[in-house]
This record gives sequence, C-alpha cells and structure tokens, in this order.
Amino acid sequence: MAGEKKAKINNEEMLRSGAFRTLVGKLCVPAVLIMLVMVLYHMADVFFIGQTGDANKVAAVTLASPMFSILSGLGVLLGNGGCTAISLSLGKGEYGTIKKTSAFSVWGAIVIGLIFAAIVLPLMDPICKMLGANEETRGFTAEYLRIIAIGAPVIMLTNVVPALIRADGSTTDSMVGNMLGTVLNIALDPLLISALNMGVSGAAIATVAANAVSLCYYVYFLRTKGKIYSASPKDLSFEKKVIWTVISLGLPMSCATVLGSVSGTIVNNLMMAYGSVAVAGQSVAGRIGQMISMTVMGVCMGMQPAISFNYSAKNHKRLTEILAKTTGLAVVAGTLLSALCLIFRDQLLNAFLNDPNVLEIGRVCLFASIVIGPFLGFYQICTTYLQSSGKSKEAVIVSLLEKGIIYIPVLFLMSWLFKMYGIIFSATVTTVLSAVVALIFCYKDYRKELKEIKEW
Repeated sequence: MAGEKKAKINNEEMLRSGAFRTLVGKLCVPAVLIMLVMVLYHMADVFFIGQTGDANKVAAVTLASPMFSILSGLGVLLGNGGCTAISLSLGKGEYGTIKKTSAFSVWGAIVIGLIFAAIVLPLMDPICKMLGANEETRGFTAEYLRIIAIGAPVIMLTNVVPALIRADGSTTDSMVGNMLGTVLNIALDPLLISALNMGVSGAAIATVAANAVSLCYYVYFLRTKGKIYSASPKDLSFEKKVIWTVISLGLPMSCATVLGSVSGTIVNNLMMAYGSVAVAGQSVAGRIGQMISMTVMGVCMGMQPAISFNYSAKNHKRLTEILAKTTGLAVVAGTLLSALCLIFRDQLLNAFLNDPNVLEIGRVCLFASIVIGPFLGFYQICTTYLQSSGKSKEAVIVSLLEKGIIYIPVLFLMSWLFKMYGIIFSATVTTVLSAVVALIFCYKDYRKELKEIKEW
C-alpha cells in the first residue's frame, strides 16, 4: 500500500511540476506508441490481405472500417470522457468520484458493445449495402463485419480501459496492453489469413483475439496497480454528475470519430464509382497516412492529463507553457514524418499491394494524406485543450470541423469539380481550413480565460 501511495503522489507531482521533457517521456511517448499500435492493428490486416493479391478483399476491409470506427467512437465517448473527468477529479483530490467514473465507463462499454452486436448482426445485408459494398465485395465485407460485431464488447473495453488508466499518468501500462495485442495480431494474421486460407475472416478473428489479450492485461492492472480506479458493480453510479461529466467530455472526440465514419462511408461510396482498385489504393495510402495523424494525436492526447490537471488546479502559467511546447512538438513531428513518407512513398506502397493499377492511384492518395502533416499539430492541440479544460460545447464544434462541418461540403464540391482526384484531395483542403479556424477559435477563448482570471 505504501508503494502504491508513493506512486500516486509521484504521478501527481509529475503532472504538477515535472519538467516538460519528463512529461514527454512519461506521457507523450507511450501515448504515441499506443496510437501507432492502433495503426499497426489496421495496417497488419490490410498488409496480409494485400498479399493475397485480391483488391476486392482489401476494398472489403476498407468498406467495413466505418462500422469499426463507430464502435471505436463509442469507446472514445466513455474512454476519453472518463479519462478527462478522472484527471480533473485528480486535480481536486476527489478520489471517490474517480471510482464512480471508472466503474460507469467500464460497464457502459460492455452494454454498448452488446447493443452494437444486437443491431449489426441481424441487419448485416442492409448495412453492407449502406457501406457501399457491391456484388464483388459484399460477401467479404459481411464476413469481416460479422466477427467484429460478435467481439464488440471486448473491443469496446480495450478502447475504454487504456484511456482511463492514462488519467493519472500510467500511460506506460496503457501502452503495454496495446503492445501485447498488436504482437498477437501481427502473429495471427499470416497464420489465419494465408496459412489457413481464412481471408478476411482470419483478419477479423485476429483483431478480436488480440483485443481479448490486451483486455486480460488491463484486468490485471486494475486488480494489482490501479487502486484509484474501480470496475466493481458496487461502485457503479448513475448520478447525473458522473454520467453527464463523462459523456460531455467524451462527446467532442466521439462525435468526430463517428462523423468521421459517416464521412468515410460517403467517400467509399463515391470512390466505388471508380472501382475496387480505387478504394484499395485509397485504403493502403490512408493506412500509411494514419502513421502521421496518429503520432500527432498521440503527442497531444498524451499530454491531456497534464493539461487537465493544471487547468483544474488553476496553474495557468504552467498550463500555457505545456500548451506552447506541445504544439511545437506536434508540428515538428508531423512535418518530419510527412517528409519521410514522401521520400519513401513508393517503397511503402509496394510493401502492401504489388498491383500497378492500385499503386498508381495509391501514390496520389498518399501524397494527399501526408502533405497536411504540419497542419495536424495545430488542429489537434486545439481539440485537446478544449476537451481537457472541460469546454465540451466548444470542443464538439472544433472537433467536427475536420470530420464533417467543413469536410462534407468540400468533399461534394471537389468531387463535382475534379471527379476522383477531387475526392482524394478534399481531406487535404479540409484539414488546412480546419486548422486555421480552430486556431482562431482557441486563441480567442484562451485569451478570454486569462483575462477573466486576472493573473496576467
């Protein structure tokens, strides 16, 4: 007990006054690794399915991904909402609220996972049609989605629990669980997809099994190390304060994720007009581009506990320092990774699918995905700051800019003007516009905050 109490105090002290490089090492680096692990999950499926040489199977995984994103978005609602709520409670020393918040998030994840399965399984055919699947891809899409739906409660929990345990700075443990799942996923993919010839079903089974292994580690963590958290039914609370805090704080990123899946469905439907090859090329390029966007997101989200803690503790001088340095770090990371992907884009694309037609489209898609790297840092830090400081309404607006408010109109306009290439570059234009609007919005909000406090 003494060791646990000391670890808890050390984590709080790190959030309160630790050097920025310490915060980067303890919070950002593990968070970035977690994000990259998530990318590897999806890249592994596309990579090994791509080795079959069937563009229809690659397209099917892409067509099913919006439903997976909806499930992830619901996990973000409870996971990121719970994480922010716990960080704010930690800054105030409200440990009883932390147990109620974590219990609500965990059991909410189980219930939502069961509801997702109950809706998707009996409605598989209309859902596949809605996702844009045609006669060539519908069977493969249903195969993948059916197994994902069965494993939905496990997938929900492995989205929620690691987000919760980041709240007190235990990001390394969150990373370990993710890494265990990824290693298993990468090991199972070639076995199930190729050796046992299970195709897209093998990819889905590997994903669910990997999530199950990660969940086992998180259960171990909660029982042995995470004593400030609780998954016990007796701590489950339906108090309005607990429920509303979690949902309102998780809503910004959750809405962005779910709306992103809606936008993804629209994009897939538009791209299917140019054939499965176009969707496959976009899929491969998108997975590579995710390495940049998820790294930047990891930098900003990793720093979220420190931002929430110091905002709640009213230490605005330190908060300003953290925000400025985190922005700089995110922008530099996005720029460097974009440059590397641009230099090695042919090698990266060839590693996934050696089809000349797919590669031709993939080169253009990848260029569109990576040139926005420098802008991602500005946009992501704005979303993170608003969410971390509890400004849920403002955070929802900013988070929806890139995923729908700006994106969907730009998508249809550019699709009409420039056909397939307009679809490809619509996300590029949207990210630049969203970053500019978000910066203006957050600058005015933060200056107003400082003026009200009268500390400057």
